[in-house]
Amino acid sequence: MRPSPLSLDTAADVESRQIDAWRAMPAVEKAALVTGLTQAAFAMTAAGVRHRHPDATPFEQFLRVAVIVLGPDLAQKAYPEAAQVIDR
Repeated sequence: MRPSPLSLDTAADVESRQIDAWRAMPAVEKAALVTGLTQAAFAMTAAGVRHRHPDATPFEQFLRVAVIVLGPDLAQKAYPEAAQVIDR
């Protein structure tokens, strides 16, 4: 049985070659790739918050990103002020 595809819009042979390329990468390259993807995801999250809440202060935007990234419970433990931006 073939495992589930990583992407529904990629041909199986192409996906297989991509996975082989990842396996062949040195660990430092994999770490750099993951770091770049994480930074891109964080930047997109922050941009989405700015788009949805353009009048929010930078601190409120920070708190909203924290709620998305950490989840409401952990965000409130780390930043008690996050309670004011959590949509319930």
